[in-house]
Amino acid sequence: MHYGIYLSSVGEYSDPTLLVNLAREAEQAGWDGVFIWDHMSQPNAAADPWVTLAAMAATTNRIKLGTIITPVARRRPWKLARETVTLDHLSNGRLILGVGLGWGSPEFETFGEEGDPKIRAEKLDEGLAILTGLWTAKRFSYSGKHYQVKDACFLPPPIQSPRIPIWACGAWSNNKAPFRRAARWDGVVAICGPGENRPILVEDVRAIRAYIAQYRTPYDPFDIVIIRWSEGGRITIEQQEIAQCTEVGVTWWLEDLSTERFSLKEARERLHKGPPGY
Repeated sequence: MHYGIYLSSVGEYSDPTLLVNLAREAEQAGWDGVFIWDHMSQPNAAADPWVTLAAMAATTNRIKLGTIITPVARRRPWKLARETVTLDHLSNGRLILGVGLGWGSPEFETFGEEGDPKIRAEKLDEGLAILTGLWTAKRFSYSGKHYQVKDACFLPPPIQSPRIPIWACGAWSNNKAPFRRAARWDGVVAICGPGENRPILVEDVRAIRAYIAQYRTPYDPFDIVIIRWSEGGRITIEQQEIAQCTEVGVTWWLEDLSTERFSLKEARERLHKGPPGY
């Protein structure tokens, strides 16, 4: 099991210097990764994730870095391809790209973009096809409903092979499409369905793993990522729960330290205690 921290990039966390310092402190405290939001949040203050991650990469040496999650439909896939490859090189192969539809339609419609979840899902899938095609550093063309690429070649390729890992986010509800999407890539970030303010449970993970297994080669490496937080501000984590999560195939435990749940002071105290069992 790997252990990471999950940070917002809005409000109190919109200061990029603060986020960079937290990443450095997380590495020193023994965490395995730092993951931040990708929001256009307004009117609240927000930090750009790619500028912030670049600064994190330049001031850390070991931890994995990435977004949870980048709404690919809100970005030009070729621009995202250039950003991710550059960051993969800057971090010496430590980038993980978390993707999804994005939070709500207002972040799209405010700027005149399509907010319909079905259209965003189409753009997400087309965007991932273009992204991974450009990552090959070979001549690449694509003709889709929303995007077209004509004989493009992006150099250099990413450091990581066969590609930068892609984790797709999915809410475990009646709509299983996000999990079929995740099965095509390198991991799933599993959250609860709309209106459920609780972490994913062990029984949920067991069901998710069984569902995804129907769409993958059984022995392909695949990450199952869950987001946890210390209930009521407590910072103790039951070893039994960790053992259960490991047993059902969880590979990444992300501790939610966003200011939605804790003050910055409390979050920093939790961060400095290090991952479970450290």
